[in-house]
Amino acid sequence: MIDSTAIVWYAAICGALAALAPSVGGRSTRIVVGAIVGIAAATILPLLKSMMGY
Repeated sequence: MIDSTAIVWYAAICGALAALAPSVGGRSTRIVVGAIVGIAAATILPLLKSMMGY
């Protein structure tokens, strides 16, 4: 089962970091891109960990 807390956490962190990155369009765009990256990272990490046997 996917840990929704981790997804929200990574989305918030990546969104906040993306808001500070001036090279990716406007602030709203950076927040959305960062949140999407965070969701992807939080979703893929457990799958990778299970494939590696952790």
